[in-house]
Amino acid sequence: MGVITICFEFASYQIQNQRKYLLVTSIGNVFWALMFVFLGLHVNMQSVLIMIIAALFGTFRGLIWYWIFAKNTEKRRIAGRVVLYVSLAIVLVSTSRVIYNLPLPQQQIIQTLGLLGGMLFIIGQYLPSKHYLRAFVTFYAIMVLIGQTPLNLIDGDKTSWNVMGILIETAKIVSVIVFYCRMMLAKKEVAEQQQS
Repeated sequence: MGVITICFEFASYQIQNQRKYLLVTSIGNVFWALMFVFLGLHVNMQSVLIMIIAALFGTFRGLIWYWIFAKNTEKRRIAGRVVLYVSLAIVLVSTSRVIYNLPLPQQQIIQTLGLLGGMLFIIGQYLPSKHYLRAFVTFYAIMVLIGQTPLNLIDGDKTSWNVMGILIETAKIVSVIVFYCRMMLAKKEVAEQQQS
């Protein structure tokens, strides 16, 4: 499920159209949720429940915006803003308490920056600009990457690496880099055609 998630995450950031992006990333979130479901069945469902909820929340948010952005009407614009504000409120409320109760200061700092990145990412999905989305997802992915390493995952004397989490976030960053490389090459080709 993690490998399938990587494929969808990489593909989604190659898409310029906002609605198509939302559809592809929402499908990817389904596989991300399934990854945690299977992990929970293997280890402990309680430990991954919040990630399953987060993945499903991302799926439903993306699909709702996919439907809302199909028509440019006043009611749908209002509905889009309502979904944005509710999503931001849910993320802020649900994570602030957890961050406050983290035992180590570096965990609180990393997770607070991750919260900021997550909120910016949600805003980036809502905004029509493909550049804001990619800038915000890169920042968010970097913060999540840091959160998947022993720098943040310290429990007593134990440290651990979440390899699949690292691969998924790396796929997002690499996809953004590839997107801009392709964009620059396309602009260069257009410029060369105009000169000749």
